[in-house]
Amino acid sequence: MEYDVPTVWVFNGVRAQFPAAIFSTEEKAREWIERTGVRGTLTQYPLDESAYDWAIRNEMFRVKGPQHQTGHFIQGFSSGAMPHYHFVDDEVE
Repeated sequence: MEYDVPTVWVFNGVRAQFPAAIFSTEEKAREWIERTGVRGTLTQYPLDESAYDWAIRNEMFRVKGPQHQTGHFIQGFSSGAMPHYHFVDDEVE
């Protein structure tokens, strides 16, 4: 997926409530992951735009009802269309 805005790479550890690190490039993120041995998910996010708004703007998600417009839904939203990698047990999925 090509972005039309600047992006960052965000690493969330397994079962972590908050991101552990944010990087300007995928390469820097992977170097840190390899060096530290952390496990979790690395996802590319647009700057200055939520994942929810990005997915709607890029037609990756369509609001189908009022439940999709609540803060509860939006705060937990993520899109499988965003480039992401799972680092689990020395493997990348």
